[in-house]
Amino acid sequence: MFHKEGFKIIAITFMIIAILTVIIDRFVSIQWLQYLLFFTLFIFLVLILQFFRNPKRLTVLSDSTVVSPVDGKVVVIEEVFEPEYFKDKRLQVSVFMSPINVHVTRYPISGQVAYSKYHPGKYLVAWHPKASTDNERTTVVVENQAYGKVLYRQIAGALAKRIVNYAKEGDTAAQGSDSGFIKFGSRVDLYLPLGTNIKVGLNQKVKGGESIIAEI
Repeated sequence: MFHKEGFKIIAITFMIIAILTVIIDRFVSIQWLQYLLFFTLFIFLVLILQFFRNPKRLTVLSDSTVVSPVDGKVVVIEEVFEPEYFKDKRLQVSVFMSPINVHVTRYPISGQVAYSKYHPGKYLVAWHPKASTDNERTTVVVENQAYGKVLYRQIAGALAKRIVNYAKEGDTAAQGSDSGFIKFGSRVDLYLPLGTNIKVGLNQKVKGGESIIAEI
């Protein structure tokens, strides 16, 4: 199953590969070189298909837990000052996505979207200290009665050139459901209330919509 954001790119990729296959077959006479080029095209197709995959995830709905919004590795767990929305100290948990991870972004909690804003910016590597404030990004805040407000921020990386965000202010968010997509490498930051019980550790691998990041 593939994400809708990849349909156009996948179709174009198939067309390009079909054209290149015909060209290679007609104009490349050296057999070993033909095989090498065909194999390269096949690997390229596999990479595109796996990048836009959208596997089904079983989210155990709970207003007292925060699930990971994306697949990847936990690279930051620390108390920080959040300057855009809360303007106070929060617990930040950041998940880094490599190009081979699933890049669907999912709602970390159920509730109502209280804030959603896009920020144009740079394309520093996703683990750069200034990526959270200088890179292209979107900020979304979801609120429910049990947990209060949780902010998550999609951050473009050096390869990511487009962030897709479906969340609009006033929308009803369902925990674990699609809220966006980031193309080609990136990270997502979560900002949680102080005192939150963090359930993951640094360098731990997590799955979007399934892994529990924190709980009340």
